[in-house]
Amino acid sequence: MKIICIGRNYVDHAKELSNPVPKQPVFFMKPETALLIKNRPFFYPDFSEDIQHELEVVVKISKVGKHIKKEFASNYYEEIGLGIDFTARDLQAAAKAKGLPWEIAKAFDHAAPIGKFLPKSHFTDVQNFDFELKINNEIRQTGNTKDMIFSFDEIIAYISQFVSLKMGDLIYTGTPAGVGPVSIGDRLQGFIRDKEMFNFEVK
Repeated sequence: MKIICIGRNYVDHAKELSNPVPKQPVFFMKPETALLIKNRPFFYPDFSEDIQHELEVVVKISKVGKHIKKEFASNYYEEIGLGIDFTARDLQAAAKAKGLPWEIAKAFDHAAPIGKFLPKSHFTDVQNFDFELKINNEIRQTGNTKDMIFSFDEIIAYISQFVSLKMGDLIYTGTPAGVGPVSIGDRLQGFIRDKEMFNFEVK
């Protein structure tokens, strides 16, 4: 199982970090050890002073595929969930300044909390639903999948040209605007429409 993350997939988020809007999907990976499941607490690591939340819709790959055409990509996932792409923004900025890779800021242990999944049949239109993040009962991020630069199907088709997809692989599909820091004691809740998908604490 692997975790594939899409960067800069919402125009407003690219702008808030002063990044150019991509012409094709940008992706990176996190190891399986980055997963944080079952609403277990996230322990704030001592190597960073600026851990930031990035709320993302997640698709779970349901069968093996490579060189998948866009028109068939919807056949390769049956479940949709919600997760957080935690980023050590201070480490990321330092790596970028030196022109270095920045897995150190994205791939650390438990940097990919994941919540429940809903069957694709739950959605009238997978490319048009609302989702949000609350921290301490305050709304911090909101998004709608219709605002994605690259759709689920475009992402799957693109990634599969380079990396074979296997059952259980998770694709984090990018974050909308509103990313920001978390602190010890914060409680994070993620919702797809009014359905709670995760609920965990930062310790």
